[in-house]
Amino acid sequence: MSRYSVSFQLYSSRLFPPVPPQLNYLKSVGYDSVELWPQTYESDPAGFRRALDDSGLTCSGMHMPLAGLVSEPRRWFDLAHMVGTDTLIPPYVPQAERRPTADFWRSVGERLRTGAELARPEGLKVAWHNHDFEYVRLEDSSRPIDHLLDAAGANVDFEIDIGWVVRGWADPATELRRYADRITMIQLKDTATAGTELDEGWTPTGDGIIDWPSLYPLFDATRAKLLVVEHDNPTDWKVLAKRSIDYIRLLVG
Repeated sequence: MSRYSVSFQLYSSRLFPPVPPQLNYLKSVGYDSVELWPQTYESDPAGFRRALDDSGLTCSGMHMPLAGLVSEPRRWFDLAHMVGTDTLIPPYVPQAERRPTADFWRSVGERLRTGAELARPEGLKVAWHNHDFEYVRLEDSSRPIDHLLDAAGANVDFEIDIGWVVRGWADPATELRRYADRITMIQLKDTATAGTELDEGWTPTGDGIIDWPSLYPLFDATRAKLLVVEHDNPTDWKVLAKRSIDYIRLLVG
C-alpha cells in the first residue's frame, strides 16, 4: 500500500471482546498492525503477544499513561518489549490535571523529553498523541500543542490525530505542514458535522467531513510511514474497520 502501512487502534473495538477474533478479522481485511491501549495488554502481555503473533499482525505502538513514563518507566518499557513494539505513545492529560498556562504545557513536554531520554537506551521511542484541547488557545493566544512539542524536543515524535485537530478548530493542512518533521504516525480519524449524535459524531474514514484527498499529498512531506484508523465509539467496529481500510486503499493507491 504505497509507502504506508495501516494500523487499527484497538480502543475502537474495546466494547466488543474478546480480542483474538478481532485480530484475525483485522488481518483478513488487510491491516498490517494494531495500536494498543493499556487495557488491551496490561493484564496479560504475554497472552496478548501470542494472540498477536498467531494472527500475523504486529504491534505498531502502544498508548500508555503519561505519568507512567517518568514514575515507573521500567514497567512500561518491559511491557513494550513483551508486546513487541518500539513506540510508546502517551495520549492524554486528564481534564482535572490541565492548567491553561504555557508553563503547564511546557511541563508536559519536559516530562515527555525525560521519558524519551530514558527510553532511548532501551531501543524505544516516545510520541505524543493529540486531542482537541491542545488547540484551545490560552489567554496569550498561544497554543498548548506548540508549547508541549517545543519543550519535548526533537527526540519526541508526534502521532497527529486529524479528527481531533478538526474538532479543536485547527486546520489539519496547516498542522501537517507545521510539524512535518515531527509527525511519524497519522491517525485518519474522521468526524461528522458538528451536532451529530450518532456514534458521538465520529465516522469511518472517508464517511465524514474531512477532505482526505486534499490532505493526502501533504503526508509525503512528513516522516510518517504509518496510517492509523481509530473511532472512539462505533456502533459496529467491523464496519468501521472495513470501510476505513477500503477507503484508505483508494486514497493512497
